[in-house]
Amino acid sequence: MKKILVFFSFMLFATCAMAQKYALIDMEYILKNIPAYERANEQLNQVSKRWQAEVEALNTEASTMYKNYQNEVVFLSQDQKQKKQEAIMQKEKEAADLKKKYFGPDGELFKKRESLMAPIQDEIYNTVKEVAELRGYQMVLDRASDGAGIIFASPRIDISNEVLQKLGY
Repeated sequence: MKKILVFFSFMLFATCAMAQKYALIDMEYILKNIPAYERANEQLNQVSKRWQAEVEALNTEASTMYKNYQNEVVFLSQDQKQKKQEAIMQKEKEAADLKKKYFGPDGELFKKRESLMAPIQDEIYNTVKEVAELRGYQMVLDRASDGAGIIFASPRIDISNEVLQKLGY
């Protein structure tokens, strides 16, 4: 009895799976062909480099302060040593705080990326959804994503170019 139940369950699953229509997109390919995405990436790179330079400048300043302290330590009183050490630690903390502000999980770079990329990603998503509904696809997979694990797929089910055309590219 169990064998029959398992067999019918398998057949039902196989029948349902065969009735599904799937399509693929290559998100990397789509994004490479959208000029706004390339401009947004360039903007992010420029901002990131500028902010990284600010953080590095503070780190360099802290490093210079420490080297000067090491050279002067034998000539300083205990109170002067304490003040110099605190100043060095304060500068290192400033650098760490600035790095967190710019590059942390909720930092300025994350917010900037969201503001620049979200409209592009939303437009792509809506277009993919429109094409999928128009063609009757139940699922659209991204072949460029790490989680997809697609080893082979027929080029006939790749709708990347159709999505780009609907987007106007």
